[in-house]
Amino acid sequence: MSELLHHPETAGGPPPKVEILAEGPGVAPMPENLVARTILVSLPPGSPGAPPHRHPGPIYAYVVKGAIAFELEGEPERVIREGEAFFEPGGDVIHYKGANALEGEESALVATMICEPGAPLLTVVEHDELAARAHLRVVS
Repeated sequence: MSELLHHPETAGGPPPKVEILAEGPGVAPMPENLVARTILVSLPPGSPGAPPHRHPGPIYAYVVKGAIAFELEGEPERVIREGEAFFEPGGDVIHYKGANALEGEESALVATMICEPGAPLLTVVEHDELAARAHLRVVS
């Protein structure tokens, strides 16, 4: 989906280049009194990431380094590589996996989350709920 946008020339040098990295249909609803948090997540080589969890709001993310093994409830696991972006709806959807897919090097992503001020970045899902929602998980 990469598009390169050119700005008019500026005095003193060439204009910046802006590249659209990802674009999804629609946007997350934006009630008042929310914040946008941008975080850097660095995963050491072989890191399994956090246990199954939920986020308090939607997330727009971009892998800046390495590769992430990623799995959301209702979707098959996939690998998101450096230079690729993704969307996660947050809320009730379980985030099963966000692991470093590389054994020998660090992987990292930058994510922007829309949420209420002070909300935790994630909430771990208990085993009984995982068992009750197992039918919603796509196993490939």
